[in-house]
Formats: sequence, C-alpha cells, structure tokens
Amino acid sequence: MPKKKVAVSYTSRDFVSIKNELVQYAKRYYPDTFRDFNEAGFGSLLLDTVAYVGDMLSFYVDYQANESFLSTALEYDNIIKLSKQLGFKLDLAPSSVGVASFYIVVPANSIGTGPDTSYLPVLEKGSEFMTTDGRGFILNEDVNFANTRFVAGKVSARQDPDTGNTTYFAIKAYGQVMSGQLIRETAQVGAFEKFKRVRISGNNITEIISVTDSDGNEYHEVEYLSQDVVYKALKNRGTNADSVQSLLTAVPVPRRFTVERQRAQVYLQFGFGSDSELTTKSIADPSNVVLEVHGKDYFSDKTLDPNNLIATDKLGVGPSNTTLTVVYRVNNSSDMNVAPTGLDTVASPSFRFPNFANLSSNAAAAVINSLEVSNEDSIVGSISYPTSEELKHRAFSHFATQNRAVTKQDYISMIYNMPPDLGAIKRCNIVQDKDSFKRNLNLYVISEDSSEKLVETNSTIKQNLKNWLASVKMVNDTIDILDARLVNLGIEFVAIADVEANRFDVLKDVQDALAEHFEILPNIAQPFYISDVYNVINDVEGIVDVVTVDITKKEGSNYSTVSFTIEDYQSADGRYITLPENFIWEIKYPDSDIKGTLK
Repeated sequence: MPKKKVAVSYTSRDFVSIKNELVQYAKRYYPDTFRDFNEAGFGSLLLDTVAYVGDMLSFYVDYQANESFLSTALEYDNIIKLSKQLGFKLDLAPSSVGVASFYIVVPANSIGTGPDTSYLPVLEKGSEFMTTDGRGFILNEDVNFANTRFVAGKVSARQDPDTGNTTYFAIKAYGQVMSGQLIRETAQVGAFEKFKRVRISGNNITEIISVTDSDGNEYHEVEYLSQDVVYKALKNRGTNADSVQSLLTAVPVPRRFTVERQRAQVYLQFGFGSDSELTTKSIADPSNVVLEVHGKDYFSDKTLDPNNLIATDKLGVGPSNTTLTVVYRVNNSSDMNVAPTGLDTVASPSFRFPNFANLSSNAAAAVINSLEVSNEDSIVGSISYPTSEELKHRAFSHFATQNRAVTKQDYISMIYNMPPDLGAIKRCNIVQDKDSFKRNLNLYVISEDSSEKLVETNSTIKQNLKNWLASVKMVNDTIDILDARLVNLGIEFVAIADVEANRFDVLKDVQDALAEHFEILPNIAQPFYISDVYNVINDVEGIVDVVTVDITKKEGSNYSTVSFTIEDYQSADGRYITLPENFIWEIKYPDSDIKGTLK
C-alpha cells in the first residue's frame, strides 16, 4: 500500500523543529521498523545528525540571502561590494592633506633692496617631502616664489659686513601637500583580450596618476566604462593666467579604464573594444543583433549574439601587444597624519627657473640647495574607516543624492564622498543660518589626528570642501564652513558588585564595556545619553546595581578649551545631555576619563 503523501512543513528550520519533524515522520511511516527514540540510542544519533545538517544548511542559506542585500548584510567586504552597485565607492587608503611652508635663500638685486627676481624659481608640482619617521608627501601645485599668491614674506638673510647691504633674502611661500609617494610600474600586455584586467602590485594605493603604453597612447580613469568624456584642468596660458590658473576642458577618451579594489589588491579594468574597432566599428550594426523574421531574408546573421551590442569602442578600447607604464601614489604608512612642524625633510624637489640659461649655475644650485620645508598646522585626514552601519547609511544617501545637493542629507552625503585626494572630514553637520535673509548654510566640520582623536579641520581641507560642494550645490545656496566645537567628557560611576565576584575584575570589565560602547564617535549635535551608561554597567556580569553616574567636563592642557556647562544642557530627568547644533562630545582618553568605584 503506497504511503499517504503528507505536506512538508517548511517552517521547521532550526535543530529542534527539524528533529521533531523527523521523529513524527518516522512514527508515521515506520511504526514497526523504527522504534529507537531513546536519547542515548543509535536511532536518536541518526536523527540528531540529520537535524544538525538541516540546521546548518538552513543557517547558511539564510546567511547568504542576508549577505545579498545591503540592508541586511553583515560582512564588511560584502557591504563595500553592494555599496558599489549604488555608485558609492569607499576609498580604502584615504589621504591626508595640508599646507606646507617652503623657505629658500635668493641673491639680492644689484642695489640690495630686494631679491633678484631672475633667481625666484617655481617649485614644481610632484616634488616630494618626508617626515623624520619616513612618511612621504607630494606637492599638489606649482609654488611660484615670484607670485604674491604663494609668497608669505621675505626677510634679509645675509649682509655685506663692509657695507651692511643685504646680499641674500630668505623667501617664504605656501603650497598644498598630500600624503603619499609616487611609484612607477610597468606591465606587459599580450594579445587583445576583452575586458582585460591588469593587477597593480603596490599596497595602500590612493590614486592612479597616469597610464600610458609603449606607443605613447594615454589611458584615462573614468567612473564607468560607458563614460567616454572626462573633464581635465589644463594650464591656462592666456593673459589672465594669474587669476585663472586652469581651464576646464571636455576631453574624449576612447582609451579608458576603471579602478577596481578587492581587499588589498588593485586592478585596472579596461574595456571591450580593440584598436581596430576604434576606427571601424564606432556604431553597432543592427543587422548583427536581430533575429530572423518570417518572410525577411536580408539579415546577414540569423542568431542573436548580445555581445555584438557592445563590440565597439563605446565601452572603451583596451591595450594589446604593448607595455603599460603606470604611475600611482601610495601611502607608505597606515597613519599619514602629521603634527605641526613634523614635515621637515626635503626628499626630491623639482625646480624651474624662468631664464635658467642666463643664470649663474652655482647661484641657481645654491638656491635649490637652500630649500627647507615645514608645516605650521596639522596635516590631517581620516585614518579610520566608517562602521558597517555608517557605510550603509552613506551608500543609501549617496544613491539618493544623484550627484546634486538639495537637502541637508544630500550635502552630508556629498561631503563624506569628497575625493580622498582633497582630504577627509570625520564628522559634519549642516544647518540653515537663521540670521541670513537668503539660503545661507552653516557647515560645521571636524577631522581626526594621528591618534584618531577629534581635531579642528585645517584650512586646506575647508577650501577643497568648498570647491567640491560648489559643483553640486544649488545655485542660490551659499555655504560658510565653520569649525565644530569639541567638548571632552568624563564618566564617574558608583556601582554595587556581587559579593562573590572579584571586584577588580568586575571594575575592569565595566571600564572596558564603557570604553567599547563610546568608541564610536557621535555625530555633531548628537546628545549624550546618560541612560546608556546605566544600561552598559548593568549588563556587565557581576554588577548588582548602579548607584550614581556623574558626567564631567574634562579640562587641562590635553583637552578642549571650549566653554560648556553640563548643568545648563542636562535634561530635567537627568537622562541625557543635549548639545548645540555646532557642538560634538568625545571621551578622549577612556583609560583615564572613565573612573568608577564598586561597593
């Protein structure tokens, strides 16, 4: 007699429910042959084994399903990949940006009233400098010692002992620097290959500077292979060059590539087309991609090949039978932030003199050798990556902005997505200026130093941020970039421990738990919830109750000097502390700023 079919319960997906279903199945269909349901029996072992396998399979199916969607993904690498599908790309090697001071000694003119202008050089873009501990930096722009835009001042450096006239002047100028060192690498490319990928061997790659082949062809980086035009800033050689340094020009780029990052590996992804298709197949032939229609016999290809739709230069021309020369910038340290005066070594300068042929070679060499470098302000950037939840939020927000800034969230998303070579903002907040008659926005920003502690954003990053937002903001919006005000807080608590627990161990566990909880930096204007402190302490094993929690403002030479009175901003029930729209709190030194007593 055939078995009666019984519907399978697909809701039984954990170990216990799967085993119960198996037991019921065995009792229903094998009542006379299978009776070993004793927990210590061999039959129970078989049921446990099958239930275990079912539970494991169910878990991994659910896990893989969750990892396929950005909102439910947990693994950081998967979140990065899913974010790319929304157009958001996380830079895994952020740069530090700042302003460096450059000093040279120049011969005086014939009457000693000022420097000889013929010996005022241009320190060229790409010159390299270093800190004492070996962190490298690159000059981002030409620094013209004859241009008042760069020159900060001049002083008499040497005098004639007989006449007292100045013989040499010391000139000071400013220039923007960026963390990294330039690396040149070659790669051999054989026969043409569709969507060719070339791996770059360097680590901590922050930027691809140039890609050229042995035939002199240049390949341009694009966001997507379908992008066939890039905008390049070309040097302005017109009469208004002093006020307009560069001209933005649209350049067609049939040879192009995208940069693909997979963990620590970096690849150059080239397009579908070849050199022959660049000239012969600029437009896809419809006759090669249609199906045969009844009664029509003029089609040359009776099969549909979707590849024919992209077999042109429209997705870029890839290299073949050539040698690629790739110049890229790398960070030679995981921490590229530098304290004031930390940049002090001239590594590889490049100078240009307007009329070098008419100058004394010895005098010009003396000017070159006199170059010194320093930094008056900190050179900072983001050295820590966003958390998983922060990354998800930025990806969704970036997709919603569509490369324009209208709402507050649009602005915040574009700020966090600023190119890494322009610097990095750790936290920001944007509010409407209530005192303005027009749509003026106050943007409050803050960065972090080499110890991942909050610090004021330097002027270079602010200017870069202003220029970056100018390309995406509404035409009637005006933006003032201001420093967020930092408040350093401390936690003091009294709790009751279990009498059987080791007080020293429990106290250490509480302090570690609080330090871990407040490790994630808050947003600007985010309240400090005192109730969170109570909850964290109560969750520690060995704690019976929390007696008191006091929040203090830390003061001293190592802390912020911003004026802030906690009592003025604490809620009536004592559960939280509000902050003004331009304030941000931080527990700077958890080991010393979190103190407690156990009773």
